[in-house]
Amino acid sequence: MNFTLRKLGPGILFAGAAIGVSHLVQSTRAGADFGFGLIWALILINLIKFPFFQFGTRYTIATGHDLLLGFKKLGTWVLGMYFVLTFLTMFTIQTAVTIVTAGIATSLFGFGTPLLWAGAILGICFAILLIGRFRFLDRLMKIIVLILTISTFAAVVLAFKQFEGPLVLTQIIPESVAGIAFLIAFMGWMPAPLDLTVWQSIWTIEKKTTQPDIRDKEVLADFKIGYIATVIIGLGFLVLGALIMNGTQQQFASSAGGFANDLIQMYTSSLGDWSKFLIGMAALTTMFSTTLTTLDASPRVMQRAASLLFSFRVPRGYLVWLIILILGTFTIYLGFTEQMGTLIKIATIVSFLSAPFYAIVIHTLVHSDHLAKEDQPSKILSLFSLLCIFLLIGFSFWYITTLF
Repeated sequence: MNFTLRKLGPGILFAGAAIGVSHLVQSTRAGADFGFGLIWALILINLIKFPFFQFGTRYTIATGHDLLLGFKKLGTWVLGMYFVLTFLTMFTIQTAVTIVTAGIATSLFGFGTPLLWAGAILGICFAILLIGRFRFLDRLMKIIVLILTISTFAAVVLAFKQFEGPLVLTQIIPESVAGIAFLIAFMGWMPAPLDLTVWQSIWTIEKKTTQPDIRDKEVLADFKIGYIATVIIGLGFLVLGALIMNGTQQQFASSAGGFANDLIQMYTSSLGDWSKFLIGMAALTTMFSTTLTTLDASPRVMQRAASLLFSFRVPRGYLVWLIILILGTFTIYLGFTEQMGTLIKIATIVSFLSAPFYAIVIHTLVHSDHLAKEDQPSKILSLFSLLCIFLLIGFSFWYITTLF
């Protein structure tokens, strides 16, 4: 119990960041559109990405440094590429998760506007990060992820009790361009983009700084617990979509916020009005955790990357990047609302197509002389990670050839 309450940390933060649009919106839509047919894709992409997320934690434990320093050791261009890719996507990603969270809050509580809720949510997150910093974030996310897990599990049990049709478990490979595009977006953010392994390494450094007595084995166990949680909850939302929404012929909003609102209404009509709070809390905690953790992580990595690239440290750099991110989020929200769907698609596609780059870089780093031989992955895990790299490259070529 002492381990679970006190020493869990970066892995739970990873789960909080990962369990967001990819789970609530895309996993549910996968179930709604394809039934149980894309379970193979969810499990496969989690297996493929696992070595690289684990390698990030392994590198940080072995060296005491975050992955960004490792990227710079491989070459300044590698760190520069990470900086550019993150800058190009972080505002869109933050806006997307904030819009969905605000839409859910508006639907659940029944007052205010999405814009008003977006401002309130960002304000609350800003206060948490500025006043409470990492220690408070660490403690809060344990509560949020626990609530999320319990509410999602309860919703799945209730959905199974209400379900009367046959369980069709036949697996499907989409053939249409639209279907393949959805599959790529689904896998691109499931359980999360590969650059989140950098966030994990930054949070691991923070955890070891605030809690020096935590052991390396406990850090790895924490990561595995967080990763397994993301997989289980992803399956939970896919199953919910398959049980409640598949075959209803109902048209759902194409926007992430509209889809989330339709999702709550659909559950309520199927399970009963009493279930609105349960489903709403599952959805709200899902998205609030993502909004909070992304708002923390992006400024951290941009501050660190900028200091390594440009060899100087901006005073209160974290706060500066935090303010830049919030202002950029509101700019996109107010000025590009109608293009939000396109921006999200671009962000998810960039995340998917950049996955081979991050996989190759991380694989190279943990097999370089920056790590002692005893700290490097086993031969079996190394071969598996190479196979995963080839699969990620293959998926990217498949998508590109289908698109053009």
